[in-house]
This record gives sequence, C-alpha cells and structure tokens, in this order.
Amino acid sequence: MVELPDGRRIRGTGLGHPRGDIDAPDFAVYLLERDPGDQGWEYRWVRCPDFGIPASTSDALSALHEAHERARDERVEVACLGGVGRTGMGMSVLAVIAGISPEEAVAWTREHYRPDAVETPEQERWIRDAATLL
Repeated sequence: MVELPDGRRIRGTGLGHPRGDIDAPDFAVYLLERDPGDQGWEYRWVRCPDFGIPASTSDALSALHEAHERARDERVEVACLGGVGRTGMGMSVLAVIAGISPEEAVAWTREHYRPDAVETPEQERWIRDAATLL
C-alpha cells in the first residue's frame, strides 16, 4: 500500500501474483494488453503492452484521475501483470496528481512503491509527457 503525498492510499500490485488474504479493491485500474475480464469489482482497463506505454494517454489519465478521486474513501489498486513497470507508471502519474513534480515522480515511486518500478526509458518519457496534460 502506497500513501500518496496528499494522504490517499493506493495499492500497487501484479495480477500474476496470488491475492492471498488481501482485501479486494472497490475500484482498480489495470494496465494490460488484454482486458482481464470480470474481477468481482469495478475496474477500468487501459490497453498497455508489457514494457510499453498506454495505447491512449487520454484513457490512462482518465482512469488514473478516477482512481485518485475514489481513493479518498474507497480501496483502490493499480496493477499490471507483474506489478513493476506499468504499475510503476500508474503510481508515478498518481504521485504527480497528488502533488509531486513530474521530474521527481519516478524517483518518488521507486522510493515509496518499489525500487525497480518503471522499467524503460519510454515509460519514463511517457510519465513526463502525460504530466503536461494533467
């Protein structure tokens, strides 16, 4: 669970990991190549290839804004398959929405979520570019 600078809490994870006894979210954003299908809770799917960037920046930002808003009083998660690169991108954008500068977003995410979050230079560029649209 990551606490954003504005106090909202969002879980980053990978759908390839067992959920175990972790509470199901009320809402999720899934950055995946394919729609994951029914999860038992409300979610937004953002088409995004492994090691890549979202097919639609507009769709991604809309979903992440909704996640941030709903995290005020709901359990929210952001996930890809492994929980590293694409999830790290989502967490970085959420950090910017919550007040971190775009230049510091990846470093902040690596410190507060996972040290290996955001896997490619293309993903880092996308975060900076997407932040200009917020």
